[in-house]
Amino acid sequence: MSRRLLAVATLAVAAVALSACSGGSAPENASDGTAGSAGSEYGLVQDGTLTVATEGTYRPFSFHGEGGSGELTGFDVEIIQAVADKLGLEVQFQETQWDAIFAGLDAGRFDVIANQVSINDEREEKYLFSEAYTVSPGVIVVAEDDDSISSFDDLAGKTTAQSLTSNWYDLATEAGANVEAVEGWAQAVELLRQGRVDATVNDKLTFLDYETTNSPSGLKIAAETDEAGEQAFVFTKDKEALVEAVDAALEELRADGTLAEISDKYFGEDVTQ
Repeated sequence: MSRRLLAVATLAVAAVALSACSGGSAPENASDGTAGSAGSEYGLVQDGTLTVATEGTYRPFSFHGEGGSGELTGFDVEIIQAVADKLGLEVQFQETQWDAIFAGLDAGRFDVIANQVSINDEREEKYLFSEAYTVSPGVIVVAEDDDSISSFDDLAGKTTAQSLTSNWYDLATEAGANVEAVEGWAQAVELLRQGRVDATVNDKLTFLDYETTNSPSGLKIAAETDEAGEQAFVFTKDKEALVEAVDAALEELRADGTLAEISDKYFGEDVTQ
């Protein structure tokens, strides 16, 4: 049985059992009386509330609007809220610094991390991941009138602006680029727009966010990596039933266009598949 069908079956059985015990009355915390029953009474989460760890300072994924004084919002925040709505669960966000976020998950202070966590082998040994809700390759960004770079091979002998501690630095140097050291994306883009470097290599999501908020930027994507990074929600190993339910909700949100709609709002295109 697929992960999605198993999750749907689990929710259905839970709803039937609860209906028999309660005479059909929906619990107060359920938005539709079905998925909420499964969440609160059958072990998905305690008291029907999904406790979510997120940084709250990681624009555009998890941040406060109105210059930092507004409500918590962002791409990851809206995706996990939509998942919880599908499951009939309330959401309680716990804003946590990145350095402490996995320790908090291990200690049981929250049920899930929603903070653009990349799936990798090391993390999969210790944690469970949902299906990916963000798929993003690495990209070469150049000035929009520069046609001299159309592949990573073309970086040989060119100058790129990169943070020396990033994996994008490794990718650029492996391609033969000369690297101008910068502190991050903002500085790299400034050098590129001034014509002081030929390109910068970074995550596609970073460029799309910049393009959305700074259009017209005068920049373009010249090439993408063959492989894309995937980001997903993270759970401890004992949360298998919750992961199954979240995957089912993500599948429904993908099918009804909700994921694409949220993605387009923040990035101008669908980055969820």
